[in-house]
Amino acid sequence: MNNLAFTSGNATSSTRAGVCWDKAQHLWTKERDAFKRNNPRSEALAARATRHLLFGVPLHWMTDWSTPFSLTVAEANGAQVIDADGHCYTDFCLGDTGAMFGHAPAPVATALARQSDKGYTSMMASEDAVWVAEELARRFSLPIWQFALSASDANRFVIRWLRAVTRRSKILIFNGCYHGTVDDVFVDLVDGKPTQRDSLLGQVTDLTANTVVVEFNDLLALEAALSKGDVACVLAEPVMTNIGMVLPQRDFWEQAQNIIRRYGTLLVLDETHTISSGPHGYTGLHHLTPDAFVLGKPVGGGVPCAVYGFTRELGARIEQAKRQAAPGHSGVGTTLTANMLTMAAMRANLGEVMTEQAYAKMLASARQLADGLRTLITRHRLPWCVTQTGARTEFQFAVTPPLNGTEADSILDSELEKIIHLFLLNRGMLITPFHNMMLVCPATQPDQIDRFLSVFDDCLHHLVA
Repeated sequence: MNNLAFTSGNATSSTRAGVCWDKAQHLWTKERDAFKRNNPRSEALAARATRHLLFGVPLHWMTDWSTPFSLTVAEANGAQVIDADGHCYTDFCLGDTGAMFGHAPAPVATALARQSDKGYTSMMASEDAVWVAEELARRFSLPIWQFALSASDANRFVIRWLRAVTRRSKILIFNGCYHGTVDDVFVDLVDGKPTQRDSLLGQVTDLTANTVVVEFNDLLALEAALSKGDVACVLAEPVMTNIGMVLPQRDFWEQAQNIIRRYGTLLVLDETHTISSGPHGYTGLHHLTPDAFVLGKPVGGGVPCAVYGFTRELGARIEQAKRQAAPGHSGVGTTLTANMLTMAAMRANLGEVMTEQAYAKMLASARQLADGLRTLITRHRLPWCVTQTGARTEFQFAVTPPLNGTEADSILDSELEKIIHLFLLNRGMLITPFHNMMLVCPATQPDQIDRFLSVFDDCLHHLVA
């Protein structure tokens, strides 16, 4: 995409209110030229990558960055990333929560080095796995746990288990949700009608037959959908985070839990992103009581892993379902699940990194960032808002935060986002390439946040009418 002369499907007069689009397009051209000029090593590596990597990157999502070619990382530590050309960035993306607690936290690095001489994988239990399960039970108040290599796998496995124990085929999700690469969740509401996403490649099954979708914060729609008695589980983030942040309304989850249980449906909370809320997650902070709980990439300090837990009653039902099933592969689990290297990383991260003290620092930093963003947005008279869930902060192109996925989708503006993101990146500030999300980690310093706010202020000066 060489220019932004066109308007995206989501861009509206409201998302660009207060912005001079002619100035914005000029800024886009100027920033792309600056990136090309300043990153010759990354450009050369990107050219080499086109020969043997699909789309020229190891994962096609990496083309979603605002850069004209892929930025190559040389190293990452704490809250900083250094690229192939030697530029240092303050990282507010943090691997899209994969490095939520900082890059290469020292206790995890030490544990990995120590375990590397003792073996990586054996497909057998380890003492670290027992310790991790005990800590997860203490921390999240669910007594029974299993492991996976990603939240996608964990969500997929949980859905399979819960369909087995309830003998119900359907699941319910909220419009605009994201739970990894689980095919079942790629269904949206389009003009009020459940519709399989066109972006889902290669799926030949009609997902709408077994996936029910309603709007977040809509209790009446939730009850109407569950009243038929054929939904195995509700799979949800307690705060929607992947279509822009959508916060639950007051008492939404208290009432939603009552409705879910009234119809014999099970509740699964995916806290892969909302673990930013605190050491016990959003679930612990707000005293929610799910039947199952999923936590992905942050739990291992950046090492690929995920965990999923159950109530004791549900765990017993799952064990019974497995014992009563025909012998053979259950479709749950992979050979590398709970490998020794991953379990060592999780033990170190849970025990020494995801601490109360670390969260206290992260939450203070996030408040500094969110308050600063609000001040600048007000100063520049832009009709934008700032939302926050713990260490996770986002600015959105609307006066008030969206109430559901449809509202959140309507205020996305990918072209405007890319201009802002590239301006920040060219000045040493990385934020997540998807919408306008920022994270802070224990290593994020107050002066780094001040510097970010100064650069953001400069960006707005270049954009406002």
